[in-house]
Amino acid sequence: MGSVKKKGSSAVWDFLSWLVRDGRSVLLWAVTLAVLGGGWWLGWRRFGPQILESPDRQVGPDQVRITPLPDWIHRKRGDLQREVFRDPTLDGLQSLMDDRLVERIYQAFSRHPWVAKVTSVTKQYPALVRVSLVYRRPACMVEVAEEPKVVWAVDSEGVLLPSEDFTSIEATTRYPHLTGVERKPTVALGQRWSDVRVVGGAEIAAALEPLWDAMKLHRIAPVASAPASGSAGTEPQFVLTTRAGTQIVWGYAPGANVLGEPTAAQKVARLRQYLDAYDTFDSPKGQHQTLDVRRIGKASGGAP
Repeated sequence: MGSVKKKGSSAVWDFLSWLVRDGRSVLLWAVTLAVLGGGWWLGWRRFGPQILESPDRQVGPDQVRITPLPDWIHRKRGDLQREVFRDPTLDGLQSLMDDRLVERIYQAFSRHPWVAKVTSVTKQYPALVRVSLVYRRPACMVEVAEEPKVVWAVDSEGVLLPSEDFTSIEATTRYPHLTGVERKPTVALGQRWSDVRVVGGAEIAAALEPLWDAMKLHRIAPVASAPASGSAGTEPQFVLTTRAGTQIVWGYAPGANVLGEPTAAQKVARLRQYLDAYDTFDSPKGQHQTLDVRRIGKASGGAP
């Protein structure tokens, strides 16, 4: 009996010794972690701001690389980035370690009037942010009746672009002019000018862009029309004018979605066919004439 009690007491003692020994190990680990955590916290309080503010972790306009600018955007290197960094959400230098930096840079670039789309924003160490952009392309210059000497640049969707970026020669000769608009825009740069004449004229100018110079076209003008079948509301039709004065009836803009109206691609193809056959839209005798693109080559694919 005595030996049984002694064996049982020994087992209990061994268990208690193991438990204490294990407890010491756990306690030692807990103290070690506490010391390390406290040291890290004290060290971060002391040196953290210096780390975050070090040059290799600070992002400003000079640390941003963007898709190369096309030739129609006249900016010196870095100008567009500096303009974007004037956005209130990017005031001053930014920390590369900021979790929201990518999103804020994405949104700021999206608001720039020359940017149609931001496809990606990536950051890397040391401080560098790469931004992939799709730029807006000017389609035409809008002449406003109340300000005859002022033109407003828009893209193919009628989005208002910075007109001051264009030289007077570019504004006068490089791009089509859209007339017949009475009032200047009330929207901000980078927003769509909702006038149906502006939107429709810009769509036509964009469709004609590859052939504009070859066709020696000069102006696009809306003309009043009755409500079109299959369209929502009253849509204007448009007439093109060559530099020599020939008028080409274009009809409805591509976005009008009028039943029975040839597509923009079909109209451009007909104009190309006519130009290939006759080399010009203008009369050899210098007389003004009128052509209707909806009827050119409709039956035979040739001249009217």
